[in-house]
Amino acid sequence: MSEVKAQQKLRNRIAGFVSDWSLVRQAAGQDPSREAAKSTISHRLRPRLEEADAIGTSICPYCAVGCAQLVYAKNGKPIHIEGDPRSPINGGTLCPKGAATLGLLTSPERLGHIKYRAPFSDHWEDRSLDWAMDRIAMLVKRTRDETFVAALPNGTSVNHTLAISSLGGATLDNEENYLIKKLFGGGLGMVWIENQARV
Repeated sequence: MSEVKAQQKLRNRIAGFVSDWSLVRQAAGQDPSREAAKSTISHRLRPRLEEADAIGTSICPYCAVGCAQLVYAKNGKPIHIEGDPRSPINGGTLCPKGAATLGLLTSPERLGHIKYRAPFSDHWEDRSLDWAMDRIAMLVKRTRDETFVAALPNGTSVNHTLAISSLGGATLDNEENYLIKKLFGGGLGMVWIENQARV
């Protein structure tokens, strides 16, 4: 390409940029609030969530504050998550952890099914959620039955087991912790009930 052609191409490019630059049109006295403020690029811009075909609601999974979220999905897969402005708790805002919820959902490292490793096994197996829930219930009941102490040797009634404990997560709210305490403490006789509370 000759130097003359290169210079002409550069002049045309600069002229095109200047003619498309909204500041030039606004300085020329055109209406600054409408068409004069638009450029070729801004005409091509589309709303970032226009492609979503469904919007659902959720609660942030990171702490017990319970911030409401809007989940935008396309073809059944989440594409964006933001705070729900209708919520009296967070008013549409999210902390950095809540704003990263989409990454939690869509990470290729996230397990999407139950993994089980049998005692003395050297590998993990995929199991169903129903199987896992039944197994947990069976092991809890068996352990409680085998270790339950109704009374101490001196006759003091205790009705407890020291073989099972509970560590609650930070996403549990007061109501859930109340029910856990009633079920685990009053129902199963568990003594060690703790909560890993953090925000």
